[in-house]
Amino acid sequence: MRNSSPRKTWILLAHAFVGWALCFATIGIGLAVTTLQPTLIAHAIGAPIYFSSVSMVYFTRFAYTTPLQTALAFTGFVVVVDFFLVAIVILRSLEMFVSPLGTWVPFALIFTATWLTGLFMTRQATKQTLAAPKA
Repeated sequence: MRNSSPRKTWILLAHAFVGWALCFATIGIGLAVTTLQPTLIAHAIGAPIYFSSVSMVYFTRFAYTTPLQTALAFTGFVVVVDFFLVAIVILRSLEMFVSPLGTWVPFALIFTATWLTGLFMTRQATKQTLAAPKA
């Protein structure tokens, strides 16, 4: 993280939390209205959309980290919270990690969506900076 500070770390983690919370809500609502398989499909579709949106906000307003660092931080946050809170505390089982559609596909999509969104947003910011008239 460039010019690291606790505030910048909290901002990064707050954005990761928002993406995770949207995924958690998708699973919770999905399981309340349908069965597991359609819920996991909705989650796999929603996760990259959520994290792309969160990444756009993060890179537009803050961009304290590179796209790769952000993708690692967001994905790492999701993995840690899913492991310690969801699997161990809520489900009391690590069974969710056996399902590729339940965990590994969304993790990969979260990483990819965040990284690609970060690359796009930072390139756009660079183009705007280069195109701005010199004073």
